[in-house]
Amino acid sequence: MNAPAVPLPNYQSYAGLPPLAGIASFADAARPGISVEANVGRLKRYHFALKRLMQIFEARLTAEPVYEIKMAYSLHAHYCAEHATALRERVAEMRTPPLGLDKIPDESLRVFFDEIQNAPTTVELLTGIYLHALPALQRGIQNHLSETNPLADHPTVRILRFADLEIREMIDYGAQAVPCIAEATHQSITQSWETLLKKLLAAAGDLDGSLPAETTGELVPIHSATPFVYNNIPQRDERFLDPYNMGVHAEEFLYDPAFRPRDKTLMMYYKRLREIDVPEMMASILTETPDKPWAYYRDMTRQLWDEARHAMMGEVGFINNGIDWRKFLRVNFTWALGLNTQLQPWERHAVLYFIEQGLMTKTGKRFEWEVGSESGDPLAQLFQDHDWADEVLHAHIGKNWYVSAFGNQKGAIEFGSACWSKVLIGWNEWKAQGLTQHENWWPALYEEFCRVHNLPVDPAALTFETTYETTRADLEKLAVSG
Repeated sequence: MNAPAVPLPNYQSYAGLPPLAGIASFADAARPGISVEANVGRLKRYHFALKRLMQIFEARLTAEPVYEIKMAYSLHAHYCAEHATALRERVAEMRTPPLGLDKIPDESLRVFFDEIQNAPTTVELLTGIYLHALPALQRGIQNHLSETNPLADHPTVRILRFADLEIREMIDYGAQAVPCIAEATHQSITQSWETLLKKLLAAAGDLDGSLPAETTGELVPIHSATPFVYNNIPQRDERFLDPYNMGVHAEEFLYDPAFRPRDKTLMMYYKRLREIDVPEMMASILTETPDKPWAYYRDMTRQLWDEARHAMMGEVGFINNGIDWRKFLRVNFTWALGLNTQLQPWERHAVLYFIEQGLMTKTGKRFEWEVGSESGDPLAQLFQDHDWADEVLHAHIGKNWYVSAFGNQKGAIEFGSACWSKVLIGWNEWKAQGLTQHENWWPALYEEFCRVHNLPVDPAALTFETTYETTRADLEKLAVSG
């Protein structure tokens, strides 16, 4: 029989300094903790949850009509991807090769996340994610932090503390979002479905597996009884009037040296807001592209979030300039619609890379930053500065995951151009079907801008009326400008 430990009484650090680099007291550092094997088992469950949540956010983003929810899905998918990456790296450090991370740790957890992914309404989806899945994940992480040894397992502690911060942020968002959407859409949650989610977690011994599994009879799936079907058709809420409208050629105005930089900021803010369709398209690539290395999904999800940020920059730009964009703009979704419905995922990625290369030319992101710098609008300068930096990163991501798989830069760009040429824009068909009249919304927006800022109206700018009728897609001029 081993003798019990007898701690040295009254031991003090030098001059009363915080002991152990300040991470724990001697008593806390001496307490029993979670073994390496048990640690890895729990981390794999957290990883599974974060990976599934990332996939759910992306699988439901395109068809979610509410703009604010799309943006939240973009950010939260990025959070989940980043924390899943940290967990993968930690597991690999704990005598465990990163094998088995794609295995389902518990069948009840599989059904739990399938039920959430298949939720038929936005309110049910938000409820499943933010009121059940994320709180269960947070519960496991906080239990882990309280039980593991803070010194021996400090690398895990650090990773989980960072994860806990952003999981709490997501939960707080959901607590606000669920009642807002429920009231706005008159949607409700069935009590039986929430009960099923709770029972599935109980059957798994909670998300972290730390509790005894509770078996309460057969758990019959409700929403996941049939396989999930991805909807790749972009949806927009009622504020996005006329989403087929291609009546204002933003690039033609932006690159015309006859127009004032201050006036051009309006078109740049419009172009940023219009980037809503990039997450709508990238989500389709991520959802419909299986069996890539994990780093592919992590990098592409980061880019997806960046593109969502750019859209919100446009929104902030209009608001900061005293303009209610909802009254004036016609923000189309035709780019994402065309790529999602006419090209394969690999071809969509090719088009994305082809366009990104166009953004790296002298008439691309540098030019937009120069316009912002000359405009007298410091926010336009700041936003274009960061937008430019993001696009440099995106070009690098494209080289890593598209060009490297394709073989060479020249061939990759040529293939992207060929794929881009395949996309048909139904300008006249949409007009004939009554989906749009391709209204020129620019003059009303421009007049309001000049009124708010007490600027003289440029008659040439006011009468700008170039459309995309003879251009095969929204960003064609930008893509071929280099």
